Amino acid sequence: MLFRSEVIGALSGMLWWWSSDGVEDNHIRDAGLDPSDRTLRLAIRLARELTGFPRHLSQHTGGFVITRGLLEDIVPIGNAAMDERTMIEWDKDDLDQLGLLKVDVLALGMLTCIRKSFELLKHLYDKDLTLTTVPWDDEQVYDMICAADTVGVFQIESRAQMSMLPRLKPRCYYDLVIEVAIVRPGPIQGDMVHPYLRRRDGKENEDCPSEELKAVLARTKGVPLFQEQAMRIAIVAAGFSPGEADRLRRAMATFRHVGTIQTFRDKFIEGMVKNNYERDFAERCFRQIEGFGEYGFPESHAAAFALLAYVSSWIKCRHPDVFACALLNSQPMGFYAPAQIVRDFRDHGGEAREVDINHSFQDCTLEPGAAGAVKVKEQATAELRLGFQQVKGLSTDDAKAITEARGEGYTTLDEFAARTSLPVHKLKILAEADAFRSIGLDRRQALWAVSRYAETGTPAAMLKGLPLFAATNSSPLASEAEVSLPTMKLGEHVLADYIAIRMSLKAHPMALLRPVFQKRDYLPAARLRTLTTGRLVQVAGIVLIRQRPGTASGVIFSTLEDETGIANIIIWPKVFEEYRRIVLGARLLGVRGRLQSEQGVIHVIAQEMFDMSGHLGGLADIEPAAGDFLSPSDEVRRSVEEDHRGSRPKSLPPTETALIAQTLPKGRNFH
Repeated sequence: MLFRSEVIGALSGMLWWWSSDGVEDNHIRDAGLDPSDRTLRLAIRLARELTGFPRHLSQHTGGFVITRGLLEDIVPIGNAAMDERTMIEWDKDDLDQLGLLKVDVLALGMLTCIRKSFELLKHLYDKDLTLTTVPWDDEQVYDMICAADTVGVFQIESRAQMSMLPRLKPRCYYDLVIEVAIVRPGPIQGDMVHPYLRRRDGKENEDCPSEELKAVLARTKGVPLFQEQAMRIAIVAAGFSPGEADRLRRAMATFRHVGTIQTFRDKFIEGMVKNNYERDFAERCFRQIEGFGEYGFPESHAAAFALLAYVSSWIKCRHPDVFACALLNSQPMGFYAPAQIVRDFRDHGGEAREVDINHSFQDCTLEPGAAGAVKVKEQATAELRLGFQQVKGLSTDDAKAITEARGEGYTTLDEFAARTSLPVHKLKILAEADAFRSIGLDRRQALWAVSRYAETGTPAAMLKGLPLFAATNSSPLASEAEVSLPTMKLGEHVLADYIAIRMSLKAHPMALLRPVFQKRDYLPAARLRTLTTGRLVQVAGIVLIRQRPGTASGVIFSTLEDETGIANIIIWPKVFEEYRRIVLGARLLGVRGRLQSEQGVIHVIAQEMFDMSGHLGGLADIEPAAGDFLSPSDEVRRSVEEDHRGSRPKSLPPTETALIAQTLPKGRNFH
């Protein structure tokens, strides 16, 4: 049974992440396929039968088992794929049943980012810092956090965290501990978030019917937010022994499908009633604790994460150049792709420079800013030079060849090709990335110059058979007559940038398309903050992220980006089902809905949605008036029709459709 990749892509594109529901008949029709097709129905039936089977056996690389004697005498050990690495063939539950000690070491990309930030701070600004010596209680850092200006910051960069920050308004370290812990499925499912916020704002009294409970819950306004608090409540209010409380902790630490926390319900509630607590209060306490079965945090875990959240916030606030550079060099990690990191840096007054054969290294680097460069937070900001790592198809060895042979710099393409010995297809990749500007060649000129190597071979390859030329350091290629090439339009450059480096420093696609969208009454994202809540608005932008938390009852939170900033969209389940194909498939999304603004948090509640991706096909024909544009995002998805309820717009030619698919990568879906 064979299906073309287009059919498989169309079917999988109608699903949200992993789904046990599978593809329904109406989804098949929306994908342009026939649900009554015998072969298709057989394939879907077989796929449903496979649902729930293990996909693979995963390894926990950060888990360590400690035994008194030799480990191999107790558990079976196998070889892992990596050299000199082994793995235990039992899972964590087997180890727990046997009482073996297992220690989990959590690997965090942000630790790498912070280490690289400290190295840059030492090198550029002569600041020797560690996690313990970063200045604490910096008011400007907390101002930045309260404004939800936290793109790239550890833990508090998601849309849910950004929406919470202006409401919780952290002003000290422990506030960050609360912030990290409260935006979790446990507190949300346990109905702990709103009571805590009301009490923090003085709108509700703290509800602690005994001094014992008050001692446990005083720091969190009478609301249990941490696993340790749940254990203490079980001991002081429900009469649990320390051993029973530890078993309760283990139950809270398991995922919901295990369901073991329910076994403690009767003992907990009856224990509190026996100790003179009202049954209604006891049931509310257990419901809150039960929420931890949906993933709750220990206070120590939240405290460690809050430390990294503050340190990364301090670096971003005080040294945005260092933070952006270190974050790019620590990818892949976090919520945002490189293009959004660069965009955020430029939004804060930073300057970014293109990949270039004479200036770039494998990693992104910082270069001295021009005279009179913008200062951010009173701190002189270096300029960010994109590294070869951003160029799709270029390897670490290629970058090494370029930098090691560079010396005092390259002056011609022939010289570059001869000294680096890169093959023709690698030279073409660099030309497509517009990396030859420093030797006077723009993208089209470089591609034209490289094209002759396809017939003759590169100078390095030719010199191997011509020792006389090699000895005299002469080029074996004759000088080529100058050719007048048509100038590439800005829109062409933007599309080519997206293909080569997944972003563009020249312009944002929406900046080029703004005249078209302005005629259709689509507002720039930056305008939303100036409007009153409840107003009907239209916004459009490149789809960055779609998030469907398990605690949000099917609600999807989508983030769109245009040339002025981002717009946050809330999509209710009924709207999602009506516009499923557009929500999951559009690269350029248009939304009509009601503006919601509360405590500085702005959303658009979607009522109608339109796939505007067809407009991207015309970018190559656009040459606007002179202007300075912001860098764009790079996270979007494949194209579908503009409005599935109305007439279908004229289809793009296959070459243009393929170009859009190649140019704008898939968006990021999160739970």
